[in-house]
Amino acid sequence: MAEHNDFGYEAETEAVRYLKSKGYILIERNWRFRKAEIDIIMIDKEELVVVEVKARNSNSVMEPEDAVDYSKKRLMILAADYYVENNQIEYDVRFDVVSMLKIDNSWQINHITDAFDAIL
Repeated sequence: MAEHNDFGYEAETEAVRYLKSKGYILIERNWRFRKAEIDIIMIDKEELVVVEVKARNSNSVMEPEDAVDYSKKRLMILAADYYVENNQIEYDVRFDVVSMLKIDNSWQINHITDAFDAIL
């Protein structure tokens, strides 16, 4: 596996651990629909939470969460709509971003709940 893939997997694993510690229940990881990939799908109370994980070794160019642009949001919404329809999900859907910054060997986590609306 390429080094950047290892880093991304490590970040997603740490994000899952963090969210589970907050009481979230893991449903899916790396779920794909057409061109879209949803990093993590979880349940938080009575909501289906679609999570995008953005990780960096340094934030000198931009904060990791700033990389979730219009195109990425649009793909996430499309994929989430399909997931909800295909699995007959009855929960409300929320889009979160988990921004991960690795400094030395520790992660700084910024969990942005309800990061954007499904209407763009």
